[in-house]
Amino acid sequence: MSATHRRYGTRWLVLILCVALSATLLSAALSQPAQGSSPGDSRLANNPGDVMRPEFADIIEAALPSVVTIAVEMSVEGPQRLNFPRGRGPGNDELFQRFFGREFAMPQPPAARVHGAGSGFIIDDAGYIVTNHHVVKDADRIVVTLHDGREFLAEVLGTDPKTDLAVLEIDADGLVEVRFGDSDLARIGDWVVAIGNPFGLGGTATVGIISARGRDIHSGPYDDFLQIDAPINHGNSGGPVFNTRGEVIGVSTAIFSPNGGNVGIGFAIPARQAARITSQLRADGTVDRGWLGVQLQPMDATLAESFGLDAATGALVADVVSGSPAAEAGVEVGDVIIEFDGQPVESAKGLSHLVADAASLEEVRLEVWRHGKPKTLRVTLGKVDEPVRVSKSVDSPSAIGLELAPLDHTLRARLRLGDEVEGAVVARVESDSEAAKQGLRAGDVILSVDHHAVDSPHDVTQAIERARGEGRKSVVLLLRRGDSQRFTALSIA
Repeated sequence: MSATHRRYGTRWLVLILCVALSATLLSAALSQPAQGSSPGDSRLANNPGDVMRPEFADIIEAALPSVVTIAVEMSVEGPQRLNFPRGRGPGNDELFQRFFGREFAMPQPPAARVHGAGSGFIIDDAGYIVTNHHVVKDADRIVVTLHDGREFLAEVLGTDPKTDLAVLEIDADGLVEVRFGDSDLARIGDWVVAIGNPFGLGGTATVGIISARGRDIHSGPYDDFLQIDAPINHGNSGGPVFNTRGEVIGVSTAIFSPNGGNVGIGFAIPARQAARITSQLRADGTVDRGWLGVQLQPMDATLAESFGLDAATGALVADVVSGSPAAEAGVEVGDVIIEFDGQPVESAKGLSHLVADAASLEEVRLEVWRHGKPKTLRVTLGKVDEPVRVSKSVDSPSAIGLELAPLDHTLRARLRLGDEVEGAVVARVESDSEAAKQGLRAGDVILSVDHHAVDSPHDVTQAIERARGEGRKSVVLLLRRGDSQRFTALSIA
């Protein structure tokens, strides 16, 4: 062999040895447990190519025995229906009137039996099961089927329609329970596993991530859902959503489905809320919530500036219920509640959650923003009878575009307003004006401008001109529509 061949042969040999050594080192590195974990850590996959994915099989295997199928049966009564030619039938047919009179009623048919299905999970091996209120609502008979196939009749201990939660009890042994995790620690992007009974198929697991937090889907006054993209369908309702530690961080309750099937957007009640509610349902069968007695409106940047606040946070009091705890404590229309019992109030929805989480008859401290400075009030909460109403914020305007009329006897009767209501009536709103964009409409009553009561259109005009003379760009109107009130900031530039 020539010197040249020997030289190139040596180089190839060195190259082959380097590649072999690199492959050996890479294989050894991938076979080692990840830092901070052990070879038996079930949260990491054994497949090196999937090292960041949790080992879902272990999570599901441990969780499945705690998930149950719930079958319900209920009676539905309905009136007998008969089809008649147009203009004929009981009440307007001469033959029917002659023999049966005008008040003819058809006999009621026997009640129909309707069946439904959902999911649930065991939170105590003594036989306590969590599910959705809507799964067991009006049920005459509830049958719980365990993962091992055993069936038991269930009793409803309590339900809470406002959060769509319910607690059942069965008399069974050998139950496997799961525990609630801390949903406040769950982050967007965290892996989750949903287990339930979609379409009556029985225990089915799906996997996804938390895709959003704090969703309000307008299903109730305390909406604060986790949004997940793990596929859930009809029958998953009431089923648990697990994190990678096998803890329940949510309860499946709803899907967004424009076509009737799963489109990757589901909603789960967060464990923080579910744990508190179900604990009360287990103990008392009901939920004790505090009640303040105010109508709230969210803040926006324009309103915050008008009230002299640095940020659009807090909850604006649009109305105070007469005789309510808020009224007794001295809360006034136009107050911005910025702190509740030491906790900052970020929004109107946030305040409703804080009040609901507090117990009735509990004394709390309110920090309100009134006339450009903070004020502290003490209030003893009442017991909630109906949810706190929360108005929706709207876009801020840049022009007025209003025609006003005095609130005379005719308009007062037409709008069904008592003599105690004073103000100026919106007679017309110009199309494309900022008042129209703000949502003002004919029939609204302007009660105050910049927190000063008005009794006539002239008062409104004067208040606006005074604000313009002070170089201000907007005024705050308190509007009444029907039985509800709200503030809106109206640009006068």
